[in-house]
Amino acid sequence: MAKAVRFYETGGPEVLRYEDVEVGEPGPGQVRLRHEAVGLNFADTYFRSGLYPVPLPAGMGVEAAGVVEAVGAGVTNVSVGDRVTYTGFVNTLGAYSTERLIPAAPLIRLPSAISCETAAGMTMRGLTAAYLMRRIHEFRPGDTILLHAAAGGVGLIVSQWAKLLGLTVIGTVSTEAKGEIARAHGCDHVVYYGREDVAKRVRELTGGVGVNVVFDSVGKDTFEASLDSLKRRGLMVCVGTASGPIPPFNPQLLAMKGSLYLTRPALADYIADPAEKNDLAGEIFGLIASKRISIELNQRYALEDAAQAHRDLESRKTTGSSVFVI
Repeated sequence: MAKAVRFYETGGPEVLRYEDVEVGEPGPGQVRLRHEAVGLNFADTYFRSGLYPVPLPAGMGVEAAGVVEAVGAGVTNVSVGDRVTYTGFVNTLGAYSTERLIPAAPLIRLPSAISCETAAGMTMRGLTAAYLMRRIHEFRPGDTILLHAAAGGVGLIVSQWAKLLGLTVIGTVSTEAKGEIARAHGCDHVVYYGREDVAKRVRELTGGVGVNVVFDSVGKDTFEASLDSLKRRGLMVCVGTASGPIPPFNPQLLAMKGSLYLTRPALADYIADPAEKNDLAGEIFGLIASKRISIELNQRYALEDAAQAHRDLESRKTTGSSVFVI
């Protein structure tokens, strides 16, 4: 029988339950998918805690890769036997499972050079990095970026991609070990938040000018320092809230700090159009297949250990990407 991780109430990792589930046959527009690997993302904790509310009980996880075992009526984008990956939001919730029914629309065929484990560890992160590097800002060689959580899954991809574009990367990390990982993946400079004044250090590294763009996935704890690290008319990209939501503020603050720009993008809006999603997927898959970008799968868990995986993630014990191996 198929297994899945579900939750019946919001709360800490202890609310996750590993249980038997009936899968059934796919309906119109659906496929039955046998997972080989499932992605672990910080967004999963938002569903579990209730920050992203969903009707309960609910499945957990939004990203996985595997093999199509059956297709429902009207499905034309994939066939039985195809290796596929997916990521999304509420429409893909339920990835923490050995097999499942899922709408066919979010599925992306995997090239032969990309394993299911790699895909499960990078589809969300890779597509996020792709839209950040290709859709948010028109980068020019010589631009400088500040990248928070530089040793995380998205951070390691963004820093490698940034070097391919000729950018200077300043990355923030919490430990010396994470600093070494960040440097090995393209960070020119490492700043240790918690023990260094991030904005002051960025100003020192940029000759007082500041950076062109900040990618901030931390949120509440780094928001002010991120704004203070930007050059005049720089761009603040809020891509996550790992430390908590950003408190309300007066937009006049952006004018006072140099006519700054601010955006809070969501991956869903950059992959809603199938053609754009395929373009972004094709680019990141191509960079990985050609070994110009590497994906670090640094943590592997069994599905029944989902609660511990969440504890590790929230305590910042992980680096790179994490997957559940089925």
